[in-house]
Amino acid sequence: MLSVPASSSDLYPEWFSEALGCEVTGVEVLDEASATNHRLRLRLSFLVPGAGPPSVFVKLPPLDPGHRQMIGANSMGEREVQFYTDVAPSTELRVPRAHVAVTADNGDYVLVLEDLAAGGCQFSDGGWGVEADAAAGALEGLATFHARFGNPAVRDMVAPWLAVPRQGWGDMVVELLRMVLDEQSDMLTSAYIAAGNMYADHWQHFDRVWEAGPQTYIHGDPHIGNVFLDAGEVGFHDWGLSRVGTPLRDVSYFLTMTVDPEERRRNERDLLRLYLGTLRAAGGPNINFDDAWFAHRVQTGYTVLATFLVFMPGYAGPEAQVLGGDLRRRAELALEDLDVVDAMKMTLS
Repeated sequence: MLSVPASSSDLYPEWFSEALGCEVTGVEVLDEASATNHRLRLRLSFLVPGAGPPSVFVKLPPLDPGHRQMIGANSMGEREVQFYTDVAPSTELRVPRAHVAVTADNGDYVLVLEDLAAGGCQFSDGGWGVEADAAAGALEGLATFHARFGNPAVRDMVAPWLAVPRQGWGDMVVELLRMVLDEQSDMLTSAYIAAGNMYADHWQHFDRVWEAGPQTYIHGDPHIGNVFLDAGEVGFHDWGLSRVGTPLRDVSYFLTMTVDPEERRRNERDLLRLYLGTLRAAGGPNINFDDAWFAHRVQTGYTVLATFLVFMPGYAGPEAQVLGGDLRRRAELALEDLDVVDAMKMTLS
């Protein structure tokens, strides 16, 4: 059985030779960064030229011990390995090809993926968002994916591990959130602070509200940093938070945190209608537009939870700070545009 490297220093040519099934003679680091995961782009040399991919993208657990413990506690690495092993081969969504996907008993993992950058794919550090036409294609793809996995029998057949509930963070998140809202109040908008405090005061309620509705397999975290463009088509990577949940989590989060804000404002309702119609046509549930729109407004409150962690030490790197700042800006715009605080209050009445 293939061993899981304890760190990037263990990614020897011998390890790649065993992992790829062909003799690798050299490994060169092209790029390296660490945030939620430790990430590397590597150039590979082969005894027989062309025997394997000339470059690969590798994901390992984060270097920071505290962050590593948090990722391990939520099994994010294991879940992403499970996705690439069992789900990716049969999905019509554009996702990276996996050369290697392995976990260890101690929770360590390694993913050796297609080098999307070498293939000309585009990534955003937050400087640009997905335009409406590309967003429409992505939402149609998500709708088909959601419709397929809305069937519990399909989930049990393709991904039986989805039946195991994900561990939540509960009180720990609330404590960190309160600290950030207090210490960083001068950097945050009033709507951001109000939505965050409302969640902190009623977190169990909102955890239930955000999960309400039809259930399916969702990406769980489709923000601009977790998507890419391949010849204009939106692809999805970073499946560590994928799980069973309401499809409207993916849709709302994609609209607010991936679509260009001005494009979102002009096309938001039409994009949501397109998703709902495609979901229904693909055999998924028939969700009323007004219900979906209200759910979208309430779901947007989750953007606070998704972005406040940028103030934590594990995100101190410049790359994480740039992306995290953009995601928080997107969250703040959406919270204002959609009157999210009022929508969240309505669920409490």
